[in-house]
Amino acid sequence: MKNINYLLLSLIVLFSYSCASLSLFSPETHNHYNNNNDSSSKNEPVVNKANTINLFNGTDLNGWIIYGTEKWYVEDGLLICESGPNAEYGYLGTDDYYKNFVLNLEFMQEENGNSGVFFRSTVEGTKVSGWQVEVAPPGLYTGGIYESYGRGWLVKPSMGKDSSLIMGDWNKLTVKVQDKTVTTWLNGTKMISYTDKKIGEANGRIALQIHDGGGIKVKWRNIKLQKLDSSEIDINF
Repeated sequence: MKNINYLLLSLIVLFSYSCASLSLFSPETHNHYNNNNDSSSKNEPVVNKANTINLFNGTDLNGWIIYGTEKWYVEDGLLICESGPNAEYGYLGTDDYYKNFVLNLEFMQEENGNSGVFFRSTVEGTKVSGWQVEVAPPGLYTGGIYESYGRGWLVKPSMGKDSSLIMGDWNKLTVKVQDKTVTTWLNGTKMISYTDKKIGEANGRIALQIHDGGGIKVKWRNIKLQKLDSSEIDINF
């Protein structure tokens, strides 16, 4: 009888140890992110089409302000930015300010495609104060966040994460800005999520950028924005 009790006790101990080991090494209990500031899922936000604003009408630059001497024009229903003779920085900013929103747009990089999408930003001449979602050739951190005239790079996607980016073809960029958190996706792949008090306190325009240096041409289309309330709860995050 003692031998049977000893055997049962041994089996119970072995079973308990096995369960503890499975819990310890289960991937569900150890989530690893490239960015320690990242606490959201990988899914793109579901946009309410009934509450969507077309920032670009496909016909002209109504609703936008040109900053600088670089070229911004509409051709075949596309918004195009191109380096001008001065080869300086240039911006195309919205008339209105937008604080909390989901922004969807498509871009095609031709030649040198170094550009960007600014949010909660202000522009004076060609000096912009705010934050840029990088739009650049492969390997140069498209989807990362750069603070202009401030702290510089705040967060970059890990190397190779922009592998879906195709020069000379259409790419989709999604930017969600809500309160103090910014999340970006490139072609459906989540690039970064970053939370920052300074961003949370700001407000400003959305602005497209053309980099200095010359030889740059980028096409844009389907620039759509959905406003969000600061108290809105998105079940997709």
